[in-house]
Amino acid sequence: MSLQIEPVTLEGRHARLEPLAPGHAEGLAEAVRDGELWKLWYTTIPAPETMATEVARRLALGASGQMLPFAVRHLASGRLVGMSTYLQIETAHRRLEIGGTWYAASVQRSALNTECKLMLLGHAFEALGCMAVEFRTHFMNHASRRAIERLGAKLDGVLRRHQVMPDGTVRDTAVYSVLDSEWPTVKTHLRWQLDRPR
Repeated sequence: MSLQIEPVTLEGRHARLEPLAPGHAEGLAEAVRDGELWKLWYTTIPAPETMATEVARRLALGASGQMLPFAVRHLASGRLVGMSTYLQIETAHRRLEIGGTWYAASVQRSALNTECKLMLLGHAFEALGCMAVEFRTHFMNHASRRAIERLGAKLDGVLRRHQVMPDGTVRDTAVYSVLDSEWPTVKTHLRWQLDRPR
């Protein structure tokens, strides 16, 4: 059995993950201004003026089966607040990565990210039949690493000198994963995080 990846809308109490479309570009350009996220040196997030190009790039990769990109909508406000993507899709091996993720500063460290990860992991394991889901981030992106670890993902290792960044620095990539056997416990943990008083 191999993965059958198709566009899908996932909705929770705080967020809706919508299949990325060209019409999302303007709202996403506004979202990325919240925190000037493209200025972070340890990650690659599109600037407002390049958002339409980035949306088109992700859609082209989606059309070729290499990724499934989503726009993230904050339900309470109706605003677009970020992006997330299934990528590194290995259909024969039933593995994929959740990555290319960013959120406007105003919704970071909120229930929105937890819920998005719960929905994406749930779809990957329960609908697609994944054996493992990966998360990758810059070794120096400590906020991202802490967020991944809070999900319950475990560190597989660090790919040393893995990528050259746009500014010429070399990225070491921390690789995390959740296995299908771990999903029931991770799911319970994420639901507890969402339901506990904040």
